Amino acid sequence: MKTLLLFVWVVVLSVIGVCQGGGLRKQFYKKSCPQAKDIVRSVTWSHVSSNPILPAKLLRMHFHDCFVRGCDGSILLNSTANSTAEKDAIPNLSLAGFDVIDAIKSDIEKACPGVVSCADILALAARDSVSFQFQKPMWEVLTGRRDGNVSLASDVFSNIPSPFFNFSSLLQNFNSKGLNVHDLVVLSGGHTIGVGHCNLFSNRLYNFTGKGDQDPSLNSTYAAFLKTKCQSLSDTTTTVEMDPGSSLNFDSHYFVILNQHKGLFQSDAALLTNKIASNIAGELVDSRVFFTEFAESMKRLGAIQVLTGTEGEIRNKCSVVNS
Repeated sequence: MKTLLLFVWVVVLSVIGVCQGGGLRKQFYKKSCPQAKDIVRSVTWSHVSSNPILPAKLLRMHFHDCFVRGCDGSILLNSTANSTAEKDAIPNLSLAGFDVIDAIKSDIEKACPGVVSCADILALAARDSVSFQFQKPMWEVLTGRRDGNVSLASDVFSNIPSPFFNFSSLLQNFNSKGLNVHDLVVLSGGHTIGVGHCNLFSNRLYNFTGKGDQDPSLNSTYAAFLKTKCQSLSDTTTTVEMDPGSSLNFDSHYFVILNQHKGLFQSDAALLTNKIASNIAGELVDSRVFFTEFAESMKRLGAIQVLTGTEGEIRNKCSVVNS
């Protein structure tokens, strides 16, 4: 009987391990670099205190890293003479915060050279930047990721979900990463912080079906407001808050405005076109529910196609592969 129970526990733990990204663990650096998490938090919070838009930037960077080749820090690599890297692909040109990751890596290398991966640093910094507002960790980050050594701009368009996607395209994209409809809706709540460029949604204002029309699913009062900000289809520089009046606060307000048909992007509005997704969006208006579910979905996001064990490398500098 004891042998059977032991076998069952081994099976259960094996399944849990797969769900959490294989070799990722709670205290991966407990012995090899016990101060790693404190260094990441300290440097990140120092930067966020003087740059309140940083949480949106680092959260988006982590998301874009994980959706292309998994959470392997490939978004951090610079282009070379022979290859254009992910960070220089058009959807990533508005990313920022690379200097913060470099600063963290520099401090960690002084304490524990060659031990902590850039992929883990990014995952931790994204969590800590959002958590600054609350002065406590908002989700658990398992560690043990290794760094990839390939970064191709050509991989980006086929993997990063477009703001123009309809629901079926969004779900297909998330499913391909091992995420489900619940994760899709919950993680869309990350749009509660940050801004969007006019050219990513102005078609909804001026030319939705190619006939000079407006998206009928967009709240008309909100559309009129957006037209005062984005005055033409050719505006590529103006930005607008994704969560009006609350773009620096991480909260459930995104779902409040989404249910008022004030989602900025087509991909936001698409969540209301599916009954299951729409019901989830309604439940996430409650901040306690949103924070709980966001924490779970972020753990799943952070485990996508991770490199562990002897795979990949531990980069000495986050922007270049080891020579």
